[in-house]
Amino acid sequence: MAKGKRAIIKDALVDQLENQGVIGRHFYDLIEDYLQLWDIKNSLFKDIKERGVSVYWENSPTQSGYKKNDSITELIKVNAQMLKILQQLNLKVDESISDDDDDDF
Repeated sequence: MAKGKRAIIKDALVDQLENQGVIGRHFYDLIEDYLQLWDIKNSLFKDIKERGVSVYWENSPTQSGYKKNDSITELIKVNAQMLKILQQLNLKVDESISDDDDDDF
């Protein structure tokens, strides 16, 4: 059975930590945090893809309209936090396992 993209990313990040001689549960927990944010990022992308950048709202028959999809703002925040974790651990995500395909949503 082929590994999923998430497992490949995790293995690559753990390998980098070990190659740097970094050990400790705290660092592995940060990798898990990164992966949880990766899951959230993918969910946000899926929401934007499905609902678009603007979403319809309706409070009553006389109050309705369109507003920006809040997933866009949240996506920016999640990406920033993911980058901070990678910087703190001095890690990089292998470009060969980038998010070019959408099949992991």
